[in-house]
Amino acid sequence: MGSSGGKKGGKGKKVRVAFRRNRSKPPRPKDWTQQARQGDENEVESRESEGVAAKGDLSRHRTIIVPEGPDAADLHRGVVIAMRGLYAEVDEGARIWLCTVRRVLRTRSIKERHPVTVGDTVRFRIEATADEEVREGVIEAVDPRRGELRRRARKRIHTIVANVDQAIIVTTAREPDPKPNLIDRYIVAAHAGDITPVICMNKIDLDVGGAAVELLERYTSLGYTTLTTSATTGDGIEKFRDTIANKSSVIAGQSGVGKSSLLNAVQPGLLLRTGDVMLQTQKGRHTTTTARLIRLECGGYMIDTPGIRSFDLTVIPREEFEAHFVEFVDIVADCKYPDCTHSHEDECALKAAVERGEVHPERYRSYLQMYEDPGTIE
Repeated sequence: MGSSGGKKGGKGKKVRVAFRRNRSKPPRPKDWTQQARQGDENEVESRESEGVAAKGDLSRHRTIIVPEGPDAADLHRGVVIAMRGLYAEVDEGARIWLCTVRRVLRTRSIKERHPVTVGDTVRFRIEATADEEVREGVIEAVDPRRGELRRRARKRIHTIVANVDQAIIVTTAREPDPKPNLIDRYIVAAHAGDITPVICMNKIDLDVGGAAVELLERYTSLGYTTLTTSATTGDGIEKFRDTIANKSSVIAGQSGVGKSSLLNAVQPGLLLRTGDVMLQTQKGRHTTTTARLIRLECGGYMIDTPGIRSFDLTVIPREEFEAHFVEFVDIVADCKYPDCTHSHEDECALKAAVERGEVHPERYRSYLQMYEDPGTIE
């Protein structure tokens, strides 16, 4: 391949990176008693001055060289198709490599739960043992991302997938019953990650009375692409295939909505595991346990995600929620107060629009629930 990599002295961009707290020594020594007991042979010397914050050699930052360009020496390029704990499966095209992540890259991850995720384009080096037997790859760099679906996992941001064009948000007519608020949360998360939402109503054969179609019409009227499918009868599968062909997509939705069944119907050779819905709880069993990138015979790829029964939006500032409800955008500019939360204020243009029937009341309730509690819901 090309010349020079991320090794010392190689070409690349200098980057100042922050390390986790457990990677640096404390600025003030805590073993004075132990040092004193060692006697005069090891006289305790203190600095003339000290600070609580680490300085100089105690700094929690380090300068590293990140290789630039696809032609860095010994570096291969591939796409992460699955994560297995600290290991990543990277598809180079000719073969799939099991890769670890360079420690320096991991320590740069202060806010992120993990520096590498499914869909990332990465550059990796192939490490070999002393007898030149190939062992595994080591990821040295991650290319800039686009189209991310993110949520918060405990105190860190978890990027579920990266580099996707559209999010196929799957819900069902029944078993389990559709959750409009969860659909809206997915839509907001997709908008915030610069991903185009597509709403798919699966198990349409169970729609008795047309309630599911009526729910879907709510999103069709807002300009979203909507689909009706049944993995059981085959209805809508061809249109579903056309929607995902030659695009990078992520399929998302709560457990039991039939994501794996839909992908099996589109591409029968996948043989993905499927599960039933527990009728008492109306919750599906998790059959997909990790996100995985699937190459599609119709072109492009699909990232299959584990079923998510709840979705945390705390990665998005609450004051930005209104911008991700497309029907709110032109209305909120007429509110009396520029920082209107559209909940308790008087002369709120959005509340007036709900009363006039211009905004669906359930969409407004979804907004209020998100604003008041952006954390996970069941």
